Order: sequence, then structure tokens, then C-alpha cells
Amino acid sequence: MNSFAHPLVALPLSAIKRYERHLSAVSMVAGFAFDNYYLDRVDHPLAQFALFAYVLGAIVSIVLVHFVESRPQMRGLLLKAHPLLVVVTQFSLGALWSAFLIFYGRSAVIATSWPFLLILAGILVGNEVFRKYQSRLAFTCTLLFFALFSYAIFMVPVVMRQMGPRTFVFSGAVAVAIFCLVLFVLWLLGPSRSAWRGIWMGATAVLIAIDLCYFAGILPPLPLTLAKAGVYHSVIKTGDVYQAIAEPGSLLGAAGKQPVMHVASGESLSVYSAVFAPIQLRTNIVHTWQRYDESAGWQTQSIVRFPITGGRDGGYRGYSTKSLPQRGRWRVDIATAEGLLIGRVRFSVMPGPVTGTANIVQVLK
Repeated sequence: MNSFAHPLVALPLSAIKRYERHLSAVSMVAGFAFDNYYLDRVDHPLAQFALFAYVLGAIVSIVLVHFVESRPQMRGLLLKAHPLLVVVTQFSLGALWSAFLIFYGRSAVIATSWPFLLILAGILVGNEVFRKYQSRLAFTCTLLFFALFSYAIFMVPVVMRQMGPRTFVFSGAVAVAIFCLVLFVLWLLGPSRSAWRGIWMGATAVLIAIDLCYFAGILPPLPLTLAKAGVYHSVIKTGDVYQAIAEPGSLLGAAGKQPVMHVASGESLSVYSAVFAPIQLRTNIVHTWQRYDESAGWQTQSIVRFPITGGRDGGYRGYSTKSLPQRGRWRVDIATAEGLLIGRVRFSVMPGPVTGTANIVQVLK
């Protein structure tokens, strides 16, 4: 991080003004690279400190930029530092976005993370398109509210040690309260600005969109992430050790290929999952076994629920078993009790014993 900051501070402010748009884009890329390298667990003190620092940096820089641009007659150091403040805003928002993208992207269901990829692209495009101050203020404040809401989704469950619809709604209330306080400060510093309607419309649209994504089951259930999952012929727990019998061909599933499980008459299959949760967070996990029917689509065959407790680096381990699985395509959804998808295990079932190489015994960590 210092390798990025020191050359920037050494640059004359006139050079920063000249290359403002390029520096803004570079700062966002630098934030993503820094977070991707250093961020690990959302409940780690360093990660929490970094996220808080990014949020605070975004708020302070936005307020100072608004203060300067609301006073055309201003002279002095703060006016000269204006280009640097814009870069700080972009760096802070870019770093937040990269952190959100990293944590959301760790979900095993990659499709649920695509809205955040689009938003990150929107920030980069907005840096070039929204060049006038009033438009940029509305756009930047909209991004700030999205960042506040996303940050609250991360941190409120960590603090409250629980998650669910009530916790999510409370996260939104916290984000709205902080955002209103920021807008009040902006209004005190520059009440004559005319971007307020755009700010409220943008923030309202973000609030509605995120709420719809959550209650439609599209948003990944952060801070939960899937650490490991797989399908096995059996899973046995002895003390704190989980041992599984895997079919050799099923190991191809790790390379993105759907494994084929050979099941003899009277046998069963087990799906194992390790779900990471922050320290002392307690919630329930659901394994939903579904088989694909050519005429009716995916049909639920069984549902298994079990509680988890957070804090283990490798995730809280558990498994479910399905007796006498029929031939065909299967999937097991790993989700919260509210139906938010954490991960999915896909495989096919073929009748008959395993042929060729013997089954492999694995220790699941």
C-alpha cells in the first residue's frame, strides 16, 4: 500500500490535476490488488480495521470535496489538494468494492456474485462519464450508500453473532442512518447544491435493489462462505476427524467436471460441507437433495438441517446422507434456513458397483 501512496504524495498537485482521471482509475486498481492480497477472513481484526478505514476515508474525502466545490471563491491549500481528495475518494470506494467482490466471490455459487462485477465496472465507467460535479456528487453518494449497506451486511452479523431477515433489515437501517448523517453534514456545508434529488433517488434505488436481491435469494448470505464441499460414498466422524470414501472419478469434480457416482443396490451417498462463519456466530445450515426429472425439472427428494457455530478457519463441518439414490442428475443445495444459497454440489448417479480403481479414503479438514 505504501508503494502506491509515497509516489502519489510526492507528485506536484498540478500534475495530480492533469492526470486526475488516470490516477483515479489506478487508485481503484491498486485498492483491489491490495485487498485481494491481504484480506482473508471478514471477522479478522485487520480486515475489520481496513474496511472501517476505507469507509471513513470515503466519507471524509467526499465531505471535503463537497466543501471545496461549494465555494468557488476558495483559495489556499485545501483548494490545491482537491485533485488529491478526489483520488482518495476513488481509492477508498475502489478498495471497498474490491473487498466486497473478494468476499462475495468466495461463494461456491459464482452466479450470485455477478451483480457486484457489474457494479465495479459501473464505478470505473462512472469515473470517466460523470465528470461534472453535481452528477458526480449524486453518483458518488449513491456508491457510498451501496458501500455502507454492503459493509453493514458484513459487520452487523459479526457484531450481533446471528443472521437472518431481522439482522439484514437492521443492517439496512444502520446504513440508512449513517448515510442520512453524512447527507446532513453535506447539506450544512453546501445547502445551495442541487444534487440532492439525484442522491435520494440513487440511494432509494440501491436500497430497493439490495432488498429484492436478498429476499429473492440472489444475494449470497455473507458473512457465510463455503470452504469445502463434495459428494462421497460415505462420511464417518470419529472424534474431531471426518473420513470419507470417495469414488476416484468423483475427484474430477474439483476441476469443474460433474462427477459420476456408481451406487450399488442398497447403498447410499453423502454430501459433506464446511461452511465458514465468523467467531461465535450461530445459525442453521440446510442440505436440500434434488433430482432432475425430464418432465418436471428439479424435484426435492430430502431436506436435512443442522446447526453450525462459527470461528473455525476451515469452516464448520457437517454432512447429510441420501439412501438409495436413483439414477440420474442430482444436486445438493447448501443454504441457510431462510433459503439463501451458500453452495451447490452437482453429480450424476449410475447404478452398479465401482469398477477399476478402488475407492479412495480421504480425511476431510
